[in-house]
Amino acid sequence: MGSRKQPNIVFVITDQQRFDTIAAAGFDYMDTPNLDRMAREGVCFTHMYVTSPSCAPSRASLFTGLYPHTNGVYRNDEPWTHSWVQQLSAAGYRCVNVGKMHTSPFEDAFGFHERHVVENKDRATARLPFFLDHWDKAFWARGLEKPSRVTYRRLADYRERLGAFVWELPADLHSDNFVPEFAAMWLDSYGGDEPFFLQIGIPGPHPPYDPTQDYIDKYRNRDLPEAILDREAIERQPTALKKLREQHLAVDHDAVVHLADPTPEQLRRQREHYFANVSIIDTQMGKLIEALDRRGVLDDTVIVFTSDHGDCLNDHGHSQKWTMYEQSVRVPAIVWSPGRVQPRRVDDLVALFDFGPTILELAGITPPRWMEAQSLLPYLTGEETQARDFVFSEHAGDRILSGTRFMTMIRDARWKLVHFVDSDEGQLFDLQADPREVNSLWDDPEHGATQQRLIAEILKWRIRSDLVTQGWTEGVNEGSGPARTPPNRGRQHGA
Repeated sequence: MGSRKQPNIVFVITDQQRFDTIAAAGFDYMDTPNLDRMAREGVCFTHMYVTSPSCAPSRASLFTGLYPHTNGVYRNDEPWTHSWVQQLSAAGYRCVNVGKMHTSPFEDAFGFHERHVVENKDRATARLPFFLDHWDKAFWARGLEKPSRVTYRRLADYRERLGAFVWELPADLHSDNFVPEFAAMWLDSYGGDEPFFLQIGIPGPHPPYDPTQDYIDKYRNRDLPEAILDREAIERQPTALKKLREQHLAVDHDAVVHLADPTPEQLRRQREHYFANVSIIDTQMGKLIEALDRRGVLDDTVIVFTSDHGDCLNDHGHSQKWTMYEQSVRVPAIVWSPGRVQPRRVDDLVALFDFGPTILELAGITPPRWMEAQSLLPYLTGEETQARDFVFSEHAGDRILSGTRFMTMIRDARWKLVHFVDSDEGQLFDLQADPREVNSLWDDPEHGATQQRLIAEILKWRIRSDLVTQGWTEGVNEGSGPARTPPNRGRQHGA
């Protein structure tokens, strides 16, 4: 079958998967044969950064092509205005969501014809809005109790496990099997022949870290990276991050009891379980490829694989995300479509929301002129392009990151700076000399000029942001808005 003008697009987004979790990307302790194949045969981005280190802000930014400070989604459960999926639908795509997107409201269309929503693995807290998703209904139909912090608290060693548990219910009910297998069922069942956009939101490896035992066994004898725990560096962290660490220690978010001084055995088990969750997802990626092949559309499909943010796994003394450390803001990213995408490894700085205009252009759609993201299509087709000078990430007003009103990260090829709007404290890392981010140079007078240069670049970025996005709300109301002139590939678009 020849390649159609409008390819099918399968957009797989895992939840909380850090960058160092694919063997073919340079991390050979991982067991990821299907993702390895995709990385070798596709375009593997090694320096993909999220625009916000938390679920909803990152995803809202991704699906609008706008930074959080533009679209106004800074935290979970804030309402979304729109998504570029609406443009795919208008262009003739059958648009389907299976799994997590973390939209607000949870089940509004946002351009999709069908939504089969599965949200966070653990929603067992009164702080979250009540919602019964498809996964909840599957447990109810089987007469089973869904695992959560409520059920795991019944374990005698709950407080010692750092959120790492063994899935003992039927394997097909595990979220990381349930969602992609539901998507494969859709591929086997849907009778239409128009191009489709299938967004698959896999809930793992977000905690609880809950693989089945057979996947845990894959990591028992592997040489895994140890947590970055430099006690002096942890004590020197800015006050906002110290308060965040206090939050981790006080509240068992997502069934993770964070400990001040975990043992090597506890840290090892947490990582075994987390990496095992990734291997479950890898197996499912192979099954999705098989489902596309069964449907006869594999040659006409582009698969994009990535995640919404990472997980510190006790690196720097932190749990989960909400920081600007590499493990929190850097994610895996692969585009795979043999015959359509030229295989290559890309080490340039790229941003997660760049997938928005990339997918639109793959579909033959001109992105709106007000999008701040820039297309990655030149990387896929082998065209000449110049790397971004900077990537940015931001987080604001979060209930868990309560020690600052607004945190901003800027990073270039060498330096990373983290700025807090309400404090003279911050972080500055020379990532060439200090890739583990343990020696902040924020207070070092020898690096004052670098600090001021990067802060000035944040100011320029915010000013340019206002210029690029002028009229974006009117553009959304009108549809896609006027077509834009493609950005100069030699400059940092929207920055």
